[in-house]
Amino acid sequence: MAVTSALTLQALPAEARPATRTGTHAGTPTAQDDLLERLRAIPGLTVVSESQQAGYRFFVLSFTQPVDHKNPGKGTFEQRLTLLHRSSDAPVVLFTGGYGLPVNPAPSRTEPTQLLDGNQVSVEHRFFRTSRPDPADWDDLTIWQEATDEHRIVQALKTIYSGRWIQTGASKGGMTSVYHRRFYPGDVDGVVAYVAPNDPVNPQDHAYDRFFARVGPEDCRTALEDVQREALKRRDRMVALLEQDAARNGYTFTRTLGSADRSFEMTVLDTAWAFWQYMSVADCPDVPPATATDAELYAWIDAVTFFGFYTDQGLDYYTPYYYQAATQLGWPDLRFEHLRGLIRHRGLYQPNSVIPAELRSRHDPRPMLDVDRWVRTRAERMMFVYGENDPWSAERFTPSRRDSYLYVAPGANHGANIARLPEADRAAATATLRRWAGVSPALRTADAAAVPADDMLPDRRTP
Repeated sequence: MAVTSALTLQALPAEARPATRTGTHAGTPTAQDDLLERLRAIPGLTVVSESQQAGYRFFVLSFTQPVDHKNPGKGTFEQRLTLLHRSSDAPVVLFTGGYGLPVNPAPSRTEPTQLLDGNQVSVEHRFFRTSRPDPADWDDLTIWQEATDEHRIVQALKTIYSGRWIQTGASKGGMTSVYHRRFYPGDVDGVVAYVAPNDPVNPQDHAYDRFFARVGPEDCRTALEDVQREALKRRDRMVALLEQDAARNGYTFTRTLGSADRSFEMTVLDTAWAFWQYMSVADCPDVPPATATDAELYAWIDAVTFFGFYTDQGLDYYTPYYYQAATQLGWPDLRFEHLRGLIRHRGLYQPNSVIPAELRSRHDPRPMLDVDRWVRTRAERMMFVYGENDPWSAERFTPSRRDSYLYVAPGANHGANIARLPEADRAAATATLRRWAGVSPALRTADAAAVPADDMLPDRRTP
C-alpha cells in the first residue's frame, strides 16, 4: 500500500516576465510571439501563465477535456498541464506523473528530457487537484479515459511540434505511460517507464513475498521484521502516541480507515515496504533494536513510513490512486506471516480500506490482463527501468522483442533511473532513447543545466 515518494515556484504573470530573450534557443521576439499565438489558437487550450528560464519558455496551460470521452455531451473539465519549450523542432517528452502537478508548477526536466535536450509536456492526471470534474462521476476515472485525455493533448500540440515524441513517467506515472501506449500506440515514438508495477493477476502476488524474503542482508530483514513485531506488541502504548500526534497535527481517521488503531496497524504493515522503497542497505544500521523505547520506535517508524500518511488528511490527495488500484490497477497482496497473531484487522492491507466508503468498489482484472499481454507480445519501442531493491519492482512488465528493453539498477530503490545503471547498460539505454527520438548524442544546450531535474515521484509527506 506504500505510495511513491517539484519544486514550487509561482510562474510570473505577464507583466512581470523578463524581457524577451534572443539567441539560438530562445528565438527571436517574432518567433516567441508566434509560439504564443499558435498555443492560443489551439481549440480548448488556455495559456494560464508564462515565464522564461535558461533558454526555455515555461507555460502553465489548461485544456478542456470531455468528462467522458465516450459521451462528450456529459460535460467537460479543465485539465492542467505545463509546457517547457526549447524549440519547435526538438523532441517532445510527454511526462505523465500519474498524480497531480504541483499547486504552483515550476520548470523542471525529467531524465529523458535532459538526455534529449528536448521540450517537455507535463500532464496532471484526471481527478487529481483541480483536474477533477464537478460533479465527479468516479466511473469516469479509468486508464482508457486518461489515455484519451493524453491522446487529445498530443494531437493538439503536434500542430506546433515537428520533432519526435517520447513518453515517460515513474511508478504510477510509468504505468500511465504504458496504458497510453497500449490504447494509442501511434501517439509517441517510444516510452521510458521507470519503476512501473505490473499486477496482471492481483491475488497471485507471491513475487512480493519472495522479494521481502531475499532483499538486502538477512540481518537487516530480520531487524525490520522485529520492528514490526515490537510495534504491534506495544499496540496500546503506540496507538496512544499516534493519538497524541493526531491531536497536535489535526489528523482524523473517520473518512478513511475509521480509527487510530486501524491507521496504526496499516502504518506498521507498511514499514518494511517503505524502508526498501525510499532507503537503502546503507540505512540498515539505523533500524532500532527490539530494546528501543516506545518513543524511539515511534520516531523511527514515523521517519520512514510517516504516521500522518494513513490519516484522512494524508490520504486525501491519493484518493484517486487508491480508487484506481481498487477498480483496475491492483495492489500488493502480502501474507505477513511473521506477524501472525499480532494483526488485529484482517483484510486491512488493500486500497478499499483507505478511501471513503462511497468509493469502495469491486476489482476488474481484465484491463491489467489486457495490458500485460499486449506489452509482452505486441508493444514496440518500450524501455523499462527498475530498482533491484525496490518493492514496486518485484512485479515487472516483461517487454516484447520488438525493439523493447528491460534494465535493473543494482541496489537501487524506487528512485532507479538510467543514470544508476551499470555503465554498459547506461550507454545502451541512452543510445536507444536518442535513436528513438532521432537526436545526435552531441546535441546539448549549455544553459539548460539551470533547470532543476525532476525525479517524477511525489513526496509522501507533502505531495
